[in-house]
Amino acid sequence: MFPVKIPAVKATMALLFALVLSPFYAVKAQPGRTILDFDKGWRFHLGDLKNAESVSLNDQTWRALDLPHDWSIEGTFSKDNPAKPEGGALPGGLGWYRKTFTVPAADKNKIIYIDFDGVYEKSDVWINGHHLGFRPNGYISFRYELTSYLHFGGKNVIVVKVDNSIQPNSRWYSGSGIYRNVWLVKTQKIAVDHWGSYVTTPKVTTQSADVLISTKIRLKMPVSNVSVSTTIYDAQGKAVATKNLDNVNLSDSVSTANQTLTVKTPTLWSIEKPYLYKAVTKITQGKTLLDTYTTPIGIRYFEFDADKGFILNGKPVKILGVCDHHDLGSLGSAINTRALERQLQILKEMGCNGIRTSHNPPAPELLDLCDKMGFIVMDEAFDCWEKGKVDYDYHLYFKQWHKRDLEDQILRDRNHPSVFIWSIGNEIPQQADTAALRIAPELARIVHSLDQTRPITTANDRPDTTNQIVKSGAIDLIGFNYHHQFYEKFHTTFPGKKFIGTETTSALETRGYYEMPSDSIRRWPIAWDKPFSHPKNLGNVVSAYDNVSAPWGSLHEETWKLMKKHDYLSGMYIWTGFDYLGEPTPYSWPSRSSYFGIIDLAGFPKDVYYMYQSEWTDKPVLHIFPHWNWQPGKTVDIWAYYNHADEVELFLNGKSLGVKKKQGEDLHVMWRIPFEPGTLKAVSRLNGKVVLTQTINTAGKAAKIELIADRSNIKADGKDLSFVTVRILDKDGNLVPDAENRVNFKINGQGFIASVDNGDPVSHDPFKASYRKAFHGLALAIIQAKEKAGVVNLTAESDGLAGATLVIRTK
Repeated sequence: MFPVKIPAVKATMALLFALVLSPFYAVKAQPGRTILDFDKGWRFHLGDLKNAESVSLNDQTWRALDLPHDWSIEGTFSKDNPAKPEGGALPGGLGWYRKTFTVPAADKNKIIYIDFDGVYEKSDVWINGHHLGFRPNGYISFRYELTSYLHFGGKNVIVVKVDNSIQPNSRWYSGSGIYRNVWLVKTQKIAVDHWGSYVTTPKVTTQSADVLISTKIRLKMPVSNVSVSTTIYDAQGKAVATKNLDNVNLSDSVSTANQTLTVKTPTLWSIEKPYLYKAVTKITQGKTLLDTYTTPIGIRYFEFDADKGFILNGKPVKILGVCDHHDLGSLGSAINTRALERQLQILKEMGCNGIRTSHNPPAPELLDLCDKMGFIVMDEAFDCWEKGKVDYDYHLYFKQWHKRDLEDQILRDRNHPSVFIWSIGNEIPQQADTAALRIAPELARIVHSLDQTRPITTANDRPDTTNQIVKSGAIDLIGFNYHHQFYEKFHTTFPGKKFIGTETTSALETRGYYEMPSDSIRRWPIAWDKPFSHPKNLGNVVSAYDNVSAPWGSLHEETWKLMKKHDYLSGMYIWTGFDYLGEPTPYSWPSRSSYFGIIDLAGFPKDVYYMYQSEWTDKPVLHIFPHWNWQPGKTVDIWAYYNHADEVELFLNGKSLGVKKKQGEDLHVMWRIPFEPGTLKAVSRLNGKVVLTQTINTAGKAAKIELIADRSNIKADGKDLSFVTVRILDKDGNLVPDAENRVNFKINGQGFIASVDNGDPVSHDPFKASYRKAFHGLALAIIQAKEKAGVVNLTAESDGLAGATLVIRTK
């Protein structure tokens, strides 16, 4: 896995190398090894060009930009884009990236690599006119060595061609470009290999933990008298274990050094306390330090049991997970650590403890955050094998590339304590094909050759005894995609086997939109491959009561009632945590993003979020909905999610509408009442004592704008973000639930508007803009810091409304 990347103070090439060309960020410099952020100072051209890889090409007219970059998110929505609405209805194409840089002459005896965390898709890379290689998989991380082709002390040109022109090649929004981070790595000629450490904990108790560290060392020169030492440090930086190997035999180009260290009274990594150690490995020759390599460590032990489910550190734990695609809403697929962190924080607040990386290897930053925040990750490799799902997807490259891609994924991710499950496929067509008897065991052998500490699964939409993947014996966990009606028959169908809900639910909601009656259950669309429109021609909307699901899925409450009932149901990954670009089920165009999320595309929770919060957390919850703006006399269903109470009483304008209590397996209570303007108040009680109170007022007409920043102080690093919620309020401060006012933004100072959104899956307004219409009273502006400390002033204005101003400080 990668060494830890610790942000440091910005330094230009002038500071780093006493040379001035394109700037770098110094990320981490340890004796023998330097990792540089290579994201800055690129040139970009959209469209094909002849000889664009040529060193002599003049690229000064190309667009200057910094990575990560997703050019598709900058485009215009259209049903005619080749990706189609299922792919987000945004353009693909072919693009070129170029960067001119220098490496100092003092580095001529070092080894220089370039690491790409992900390029979508079909990338070709050249250095100084030499073709380094081709990678078709848009989600995989890869490295090239540059050393032999560099002009040390002179000008170098690296060129990347990205071809996302042949579509559809994905079933969801992929984005286009060098959309993950790029790193320049410098080592000595004797150094730890790429993803060269492997940490396992073969014996763990509360008294001690044996930590086995296997380190691959790459040699570019003959060597003797080499020592390898590893020290484990706790979270406070205190050394807790050390091991030295002297006179190590490094006779091959890649050699392995194995060390076992013992950590006394270890603090175990858990969901509640994701404690991290780090191992620092040093390679020395005599008194010369050749390399320093850091590996994060989480000490924990776990098992999946056929009867008891998932057990972590000796305690039963139900996996309460979600599936998510890789896009970051209006930011597209361009990776941003703060945007990922915000998503995980919102999910953690809901009580979520698991992430499935559907349906591809994730950005490394996601796993770093899951390590630190305590999530149980199912790390997934493939959406298809030899048979495809769309015309130009990975099946075209599977035979040639699956081994290399899967190996790279396991090597990169296997040290993350948050990774508990490997998934080698999602809804693979070969479930019904005897080819699975050949392919699944081969994939399992690849995984097991590199990691034997985690179980393997596949996400099966045919979880029955005819499934050829299951018959192959390659998987350790039987993954169920949907089919909740068979959960209670699992042990009859698969005696002695272990269960995981790899993909569940597929319920549908539009945030802030409600249709009555709320207890009328609907399965939309009628079939996945048939066009669908609203039965009452009300547009591409879905009621936010939990009463609509896809026909292959189930409602949130339907699924959770079963999942919570049985220990052997180890847990589930709900489809999905967040709405995502593409797959606009149950509709197609003009919809361009999904309705599956518990949270909308902008990061605003839908009502069902609070059902999970009431079930999955210990914090007191009382949430009533919908809003209280209706036509006089209309019958309205009021739902309440609550916990830590045995009843809820509802009042309208001070008059009690009765007390409701959950009965049996109920997860909410409901009142059906005629609307009259005023105030709804809900009071939850336990043994007669008030627990929580919530009120909803009938809102008047829109009168003013409110701006709320999730963080008012951000880093002046050119990457950090502040997410600003825009609320349309009446004169009394009530959110106006039907407000659609266009809000115009003005910004000055040390920041800029990275994107805007409102969570509307039908909006075709651009994400890269200085305006946004509200959707059910809410919108979002994402502010990105520049690289100088100072102040950002954001102003929001709308015709007929009192505007608002917000100050964000960058440090």
